[in-house]
Amino acid sequence: MTSLVTGATGFVGYHTAALLVARGESVRLLVRPTSRLDNVRELEPDLVDVVLGDLGDLDTLENAVAGCEMVYHVAADYRLWAPNPMDLYESNVTGSLNVMRAARKASVRRVVYTSTVGTLGHLAGGLPANEDTAVSEADMVGHYKLSKYRAEQEVLKLAQGGQDIVIVNPSTPVGDHDIKPTPTGQIVVDFLNGKMPAYMDTGLNLVDVRDVAQGIILAGEKGVAGRKYILGCENLTLKNILEMLGRIAGRRAPKIRMPFAAAFAAVAVENAIARTIGKAPAHPLDGVRMARHPMFFDASRAVHELGLPQTPVECALERAVVWFRTNGYIKTD
Repeated sequence: MTSLVTGATGFVGYHTAALLVARGESVRLLVRPTSRLDNVRELEPDLVDVVLGDLGDLDTLENAVAGCEMVYHVAADYRLWAPNPMDLYESNVTGSLNVMRAARKASVRRVVYTSTVGTLGHLAGGLPANEDTAVSEADMVGHYKLSKYRAEQEVLKLAQGGQDIVIVNPSTPVGDHDIKPTPTGQIVVDFLNGKMPAYMDTGLNLVDVRDVAQGIILAGEKGVAGRKYILGCENLTLKNILEMLGRIAGRRAPKIRMPFAAAFAAVAVENAIARTIGKAPAHPLDGVRMARHPMFFDASRAVHELGLPQTPVECALERAVVWFRTNGYIKTD
């Protein structure tokens, strides 16, 4: 069986492709000509077929999916700040629909679409939300979340229309090979570089990126078409996460809690300056907006229906610390 993986040059996509290769499956990767290939070069070349293309080019997508039985659409434009926000919609909405159209035309048996918990609702008081928690477009904070929400809604329509699509909603993956890094990986890098003197009173659901990759593949094998599955593990406050990183890295975690209003004001000024000079801010304002409410989730459905592993996130954070240090992201060691 040949499977297509989009996004394998990135974090979750690399781990998904690596797991398929480890299982001895034939894997085809859709790779943009401009993408960094560091992660792809670590995959077994005899088991990987690299196809150059772009989510906006239907011709190359149709070429990429030809002869594939499964498509794992993992690629996304995951940025909380962009000079042109419309780029997020082109990649995340239009690009995803192009993948679905190409897969349908090629009679692909099943597509696993990787969304995010950012498209889901949240509950007051830090209670963990699930796939059925009420949510609307008005709840989306920033262009990244809104673009992924709109993409997910369109994909759900296709699934309701009969296309075999399973949706997975990873929470906050952590681990090795976070090459960009992702906004969450940047928190780890900033902490290790001594750039986090304070923390906000918020929380995240962390999950080992290898478990996310396993969950994506399990969704292809066991998931119900048209159904959503949260791929998550541990709900932790940001303070807890930084303390855990401190123990792993041998560094002191910040003791100062920064009020939301103070963080918002400082980052708003930073973002205004960044937009003026056309440079990405170190702390995107949308990230602060999102932090106003803990993003806690319940992954029980994926655990019970798919068999999603629940590896302790401390193990994943240990791998992240080692990988970032080994690959030159940390300047203060």
